[in-house]
Amino acid sequence: MACETIRVRLDKIALRHPRQWGACWLGLYVWNMLELDVFWRSRLPTSRKGTSWLNMLKALTCYRLIDPGSEFRFHREWYVRSAMGDLLGDDYSLAQKDKPYRCLDMLLKYRDELLVFLQGQWGKLFGAKYDVLLYDLTSTYFESEPLPVGSDSKKRFGYSRDKRSDCVQVVVALVLTSEGFPMAYEVYPGNTRDTATLGEFLDRIEKQYGKFRRTWLMDRGIPTEDILEKMRLRGIDYLVGTPKGHLTRVEESLLEQTWIQARESVRVKILQQESEFYVYVESHDRVVKERSMRRRRLKRLWASLHELRNRKSITRDNLLMHIGVLKKESGRDFGLVRISLPKSQEPVKENTFHFSLDRERLRRTLRREGRYLLRSNMQAASPETVWETYLLLTRIEQAFKDLKGSLSIRPIWHQLERRIEAHIFVSFLAFYLHTMLRNLARGQAAGLTSEAILEKLSSIQMIDVHLPTTDGRYIVMSRYTQPDKDVSLLLAQLGLTLPEQPPPKVYASGQIGL
Repeated sequence: MACETIRVRLDKIALRHPRQWGACWLGLYVWNMLELDVFWRSRLPTSRKGTSWLNMLKALTCYRLIDPGSEFRFHREWYVRSAMGDLLGDDYSLAQKDKPYRCLDMLLKYRDELLVFLQGQWGKLFGAKYDVLLYDLTSTYFESEPLPVGSDSKKRFGYSRDKRSDCVQVVVALVLTSEGFPMAYEVYPGNTRDTATLGEFLDRIEKQYGKFRRTWLMDRGIPTEDILEKMRLRGIDYLVGTPKGHLTRVEESLLEQTWIQARESVRVKILQQESEFYVYVESHDRVVKERSMRRRRLKRLWASLHELRNRKSITRDNLLMHIGVLKKESGRDFGLVRISLPKSQEPVKENTFHFSLDRERLRRTLRREGRYLLRSNMQAASPETVWETYLLLTRIEQAFKDLKGSLSIRPIWHQLERRIEAHIFVSFLAFYLHTMLRNLARGQAAGLTSEAILEKLSSIQMIDVHLPTTDGRYIVMSRYTQPDKDVSLLLAQLGLTLPEQPPPKVYASGQIGL
């Protein structure tokens, strides 16, 4: 085989353009496992000027998965500091400042089709089941000016789960399977009440995926009595947490029931009704946790009240301000203390400002510690099954933590309505990759989160080795660094093999910028 011999000047070797390679490669690897190219290739064709919108979407999604930030930061910093261009076979022109936004404008019309496609992928790859669906809502806020009166934007002030009542927001509803696979989501105006969304979602899931005997799992405050009645009439099973105020209505009837041991530290009472039943759960572990938290809050509240009373000079107005802060910090436990405040114009003294523990209310609270009331129409389910099914709600709580934490769905900086929803769309697309990676690791690298795996792979960098030749040309070898022992072990556990190093390129003098 003929080959060319090239003599290089070793004294002139240069190492240039270090960039992150490992996490980018892994992001594209899980993208390919989900076969997302199959879905997107015909929907995002290359433009007449040669822009690969499919590659643009891949880059935006991996950016959101690995090191999320604004589209402006993607264009100015991230793309050039990553090896995404090497892996996609695209140069820096892909990240020109207008292209991320133009790509966002193309996506939303394919959302429902993508959700159906991904449902099929979860079934094919992991045998996902859809008999139990978890439903919950969260909010995500904007760093932008409030909208003018009369605007029809979804950006609205509302109840903020992020404790950012000063910001406009949108509400995001999410449906997961019992195994944590995302199935559907929807974006609602920021002032949408939780109770206003469920009916629409029931119809949508039934229309999109067909009628099926599903069980809907929800936290308290989401379904109304009217919705629950409609679910019973339509043969839809549900399991829902019940507000503590509802407990007083059935507490007397529950006293007549016998405790059943569901698990070593969990016991339940069953109260059968005409078309549904209640499960009253007592968890010893939860009793210990809630009692410890309450004790700490009460101790802190009690010490703060004593400190306020012992101050030598404090006005009534200042006292009321401090009491307001303590009320917010103590939450419901503030109601366990009776507080007598000085009247207007009275000085703050021991005889005008005093407090005591409401022992009767504390006793009632202690009786309910670690106990919660569930409501269901799953007639064939055992108490143990009902309780264990309800615990699955922690998976949707974790999903929201991932979206808001690792994937930084908030804050939203976009102003145009279509780009607000497209930003959320890309965040969910990254969440699908995040979920794929988590399930890939579940059997092989148990205990490692998706974030931990990406962080470990991020240690693999790519660098350009520039070798000048004696005849004035340059050999450029782009090389990723060899993984250390920990990363090599992780790759072996996950069954992953790194690709071959890219082939070297030879440039004539003047063809390459140094």
